[in-house]
Amino acid sequence: MNRSGAGNSRGRQCQQIDRPRASIIHLESERKTLVRSDAWRTACVWSVRLQDGLATATDGRKVQVRIADGTATLAVTGARTGLSRDEIEYAFRIADAKRLMTRQCANQVVSKPLHFVVEAGVTFEVDVYDGLLEGIVIAEVELVSTEHDFPRPDWLGEEVTGRQDHRKSVMLQARLAAAEGT
Repeated sequence: MNRSGAGNSRGRQCQQIDRPRASIIHLESERKTLVRSDAWRTACVWSVRLQDGLATATDGRKVQVRIADGTATLAVTGARTGLSRDEIEYAFRIADAKRLMTRQCANQVVSKPLHFVVEAGVTFEVDVYDGLLEGIVIAEVELVSTEHDFPRPDWLGEEVTGRQDHRKSVMLQARLAAAEGT
C-alpha cells in the first residue's frame, strides 16, 4: 500500500504523517563571537527565522525545541569538554514542538532570524536576536575539531565561547530581571 491510500480496501485516503528523520550523535566544536558591524550582510547566502525554546538545562546539559524553515527538532546537548560537546537532534511534528514550547519552555523561547554567511569557505551562523534579546548579535561557527582555525573577517568582534554571560539562558534571565525591575 502506498501513502496515498491506494490499496486501502475501503477507498479512504490515508493520513499523511510526519516521520522522524534518523539522527546520529555528533561532537559539536563551536566558537562564538560578538559581531561588531553589519558588513557580514554582503556575504549572507541564506536566512531563516528560528524559534528556539529551552525546555531544560542542568550542569551544562540542555534540551532545546526548535522550529525553523518548516521543520521542528528536539536537540539534546551534553556538557562541554573544552570547546566541544555531544549533540543530537531529532525531527518531530511542528504541532508537538509548538505544544512543548508553550507548556515546557515558559520564558525561555527566543525568536531570531538566523543568517548563513560564507567567508573564505567557512559558514558562520549569525544570530540577530529580536524580542527580549533585541540588540544582541552573535556569530557562531562549527568547526571540524577544536584545533581547526577559522577566518576572522573584520565584522567579527570579541570571542565569547564558553562565557557564562553570553549563554542564551543567562542573557534571557538578565533581560527578564531588568524588565521586572522597571
